Amino acid sequence: MSELTPVARRALAMLDLTSLNPNDTADSIVALCQQARSAAGTVAAVCIRPAFVRLARQTLNELGLAQVRVATVANFPHGSDDVAQAVAETRAAIADGADEVDVVFPYRAFQQGQAELAAELVEACKDACGEKTLKVILETGELDSPRQIRDASLLAIAGFADFIKTSTGTVAVGCTLEAAGIMLTAIRASGGRCGFKAA
Repeated sequence: MSELTPVARRALAMLDLTSLNPNDTADSIVALCQQARSAAGTVAAVCIRPAFVRLARQTLNELGLAQVRVATVANFPHGSDDVAQAVAETRAAIADGADEVDVVFPYRAFQQGQAELAAELVEACKDACGEKTLKVILETGELDSPRQIRDASLLAIAGFADFIKTSTGTVAVGCTLEAAGIMLTAIRASGGRCGFKAA
């Protein structure tokens, strides 16, 4: 690990170390946090289920890793169309100490023509985050066409997402080069304010 190239070191510093397993335990989350630092540097964040946000923050602080951000998920993994629930989950995560929330875009509702609902969910969750980071997971592998990926990307960006992200990792198709290209093109067309996460 200590022989990483400068590019690899930079990539490591952008990595989210993630465990979103249903059978995660306090011990497994502590072990995950302990992996956040290596001889080559530290990761950007640990991403865990909402129930472990407080534990992750406490553990990272005790390890001298206060700079490592705590990320968690909302509306996960199915991308429900329940705006109030997504907002409540987001608000609770921030209150527990999360630095970042990855909210799953309501992609099924979006596919059924409910773009206004999808926009409302993104904007409301960003409002609940305040100054904290909101990443919107589009679940591109479940969207039906390049146009849907583009339109979902533009909608999330217009809703003030700080990042758009490809997938939850829980469906058959995660990140593809095509989806990443479409999302990056949408970010550029929108002025480049929003970031991109591959997952």
